[in-house]
Amino acid sequence: MKKKQIGVFSGSFNPVHTGHCILANFMLEFTFLDEVWPVVTPQNPLKNSQHLLDDVIRLKMAEMAFSDFDKIRVSDIEFEMPRPSYTIDTLERLEIENPDCEFALIIGGDNWSRFHQWKDYGKILSKYKILIYPRLGEEMKVPAELSGNVCIVNAPIVEISSTFIRESIPKGKNVRAFLPSPVYEYILNNKLYH
Repeated sequence: MKKKQIGVFSGSFNPVHTGHCILANFMLEFTFLDEVWPVVTPQNPLKNSQHLLDDVIRLKMAEMAFSDFDKIRVSDIEFEMPRPSYTIDTLERLEIENPDCEFALIIGGDNWSRFHQWKDYGKILSKYKILIYPRLGEEMKVPAELSGNVCIVNAPIVEISSTFIRESIPKGKNVRAFLPSPVYEYILNNKLYH
């Protein structure tokens, strides 16, 4: 029986925004994927975690953001894993827990540029398909020998950043258009990022 093709879309989602929804939706509709699983990361080893909201709050916002998408399922698998979170460990754990699924990794061009810094990046390249979406100012090249497993996806370039949203909210800016409605209301009601 053919295994279900799952795209793993990891991120801090601090906060999740409409750009994340656009990318997840695009990957689902315009690639071979059957489902996309946004994985909320407690701690990215290559990022500063000082501005991170609590894991459970970020998970709740991600669940709100993707609740209307039938084939997008938010995962908290990394909450029970050692920190910082390494992608290879997450992918292997997902495989063990979901033997009927095959996993592919969804990353941005910025992450592809520094992929060689990732733990066991060679193992990821040999075991999993990688779908790369474009980021402004990032030149994306895939060596010919990797073209079987690594694919650049012509997804829309979405220049919305969680940093921009976090910095705008305490200044009293209305960033409603950048966030799914329930997430925006949740941030306002709970006075997050102030």
